[in-house]
Formats: sequence, C-alpha cells, structure tokens
Amino acid sequence: MMNRRSFGKALGVGAGAGAAGLAGPRSAAAAPAAAPGPHTGPHTTFPPIKQIKAGLLDVGYAELGPAHGPVVICLHGWPYDIHSYVDAAPLLAERGYRVIVPYLRGHGTTRFLSDRTFRNAQQSAIAMDVIALMDALKIHRAVLAGFDWGSRTADIVAALRPERCKALVSVSGYLVTSLEANLRPLPPKAELAWWYQYYFATERGRLAMEDKTLRHDLTRLVWDTVSPTWDFDDATFERTAAAFDNPDYAAIVVHNYRWRLSLADGERRYDALEKLLAARPTIGVPAVTLDAERDPFTAPGGGTSYRDRFTGPYEHRILPGVGHNVPQEAPAAFARAVVDADRL
Repeated sequence: MMNRRSFGKALGVGAGAGAAGLAGPRSAAAAPAAAPGPHTGPHTTFPPIKQIKAGLLDVGYAELGPAHGPVVICLHGWPYDIHSYVDAAPLLAERGYRVIVPYLRGHGTTRFLSDRTFRNAQQSAIAMDVIALMDALKIHRAVLAGFDWGSRTADIVAALRPERCKALVSVSGYLVTSLEANLRPLPPKAELAWWYQYYFATERGRLAMEDKTLRHDLTRLVWDTVSPTWDFDDATFERTAAAFDNPDYAAIVVHNYRWRLSLADGERRYDALEKLLAARPTIGVPAVTLDAERDPFTAPGGGTSYRDRFTGPYEHRILPGVGHNVPQEAPAAFARAVVDADRL
C-alpha cells in the first residue's frame, strides 16, 4: 500500500505539495493530466468483500480506508467489475478517503433479495441502488466517481439527488440516456462501435450471454477493442470475468441494452424519474469530467458536446493514450480527478 509521499508522486506532484498542488486548472478547456499511459498495477485483490441489504439487493462491496473518512463511491461499468478500481481505490484510501466499491446489480456477489423481482437494468433503477446503498451504510453524502454504466449512474444521482453527491467524477461526461435520441441513427462509424448493443437485441445475443464460454470470449473481445493500448494480462481479465458468473448477469446486461433502444420496458415505479431524466437535467455539483483519447466511445469536441450540462464548479481533462477502462488503465489520473473534484 502506498504512503502519502508515494501517492503524491503517483499523481505527478511533489512530495511536499499541499492541497493547492493537487488541484488542477479550473477551466472548461481540456487540461491533460500528466500522461498516465497504459497501466497494469501492482494490486491484485481487495480486502474481503462485505455484504449489506440495501433496497432490492444484497449488495457486495469492497471497502478501503478509514471508517470515518470522507466517502468516495466508485462505480464500475460493463463488461467490468469492482477490480477496475483495484489500484485507484488504495490511492484514495491512503489520502484518507473511505472508499466504497460496489458490485452493480447482476455482478459479482450482489444478489436480488427476491426471486420475484424483475431483473431491471434501466438507468434510474441502477441509480436508486446507489441511494439505497448509501442509506444502508448511513452515508449522507459522498463523492461519486464512475465510468461507463458507472458514469451514467453517478450523473443521475448528481442531477436528481444533488444533496447526496458532494462532487462528481464522470468519464465521458454526461451519459444520461435519452430514449428519444437513441431512436435516431448515428454516423456509421459510431454505430460500428456499438455492435454488441445490437447483438444483445437478438435472441442469438441473449443466448451468447447465457453461455459461459461465449460470454467469456465476447467480453474479452470488448476489452481488447475498447482499450487498444492497455497491456493487460490474462489473469487481470479472468479476475474480473469471475463477476460475470452471477446468475442474473445475462438478464441484467441484455435488459440494459434493450431498454436503451426502447426494445424492452422498464418498470412503472421509475416513470417519474425517467421523465425527469428525459429533460436532460443539469448537474450543479462540483465535477471533473474525463475523456479517454483511445476510447472509441469518447465524443468528439473535447467535452464541448456536454459542457452545458454541468453548471457548477467544473474541470475537463483529456487522458492521452488511455482507453475505455479509465480507472484501471490510468489509476493515478483517476484518483487525482477525485481529489480535485472534492476540492473544487
């Protein structure tokens, strides 16, 4: 585990640098962090996973850092799990944060409390899972940080429940899903990157997700495609792939992507929230957005396409040479973004 001197060095600041040294430039312009480069870090595991009943779920989560420290909740994406934060979380814990890294519904050791609960993965349902987890852990406010599904989830909580979100780190910026917008075609090159989304809209795709071998190979292909510069080894992927053996994994993944394309219904209990999200609410909490240069899903324009959705203290950074799995490919840059967002 790194000490404070090592943390400062990893973030690209001098060992004697104080809070001012950790805070980057406060502007909407692209502010590249110290070039982090592809990374496979030294940590291979978390402390023993904890479980807590929260809302509809029995949530599995990793926890690091002092019990009474300021809280950071790190949210993973697809096809990933909590190990996306296996190196970033210790950096934050050494800084004095209490770091919570939960498995999202359908992943790892997180389970539904009832077999009768619909395996729903619409965006508002996953966001309310985070609120339920915070309530169960008696956490009133936290810094929320995420990528992919995790960015979307953190964005929603920040937009709709800002009193629960102290600050935000969002990879790819504003990712709140617009069902109406998703009915319109994208340029062909952009559509190509979403091949698996359309695959999951078919029965072939559903069956592939239910087949362990095909699921393994499909998710590995996604890793290779969306992180072209990340030199990860087989053990790194297999550590995460174990989380895909959750009995609800296929149902959750397939529903998420079908719902986004209006090919599957959500639940009426979330209609009011989805109506609010359809209006593209702004985010007023302090926020740092990160764009990964080599991520095929990074929107063009250096953050300009979503800048108007962030109305509070704000910074935008571009991470050169980094692909989709930002916290695992560039853990120091991600941890620095969390510290800086908390100080905006």
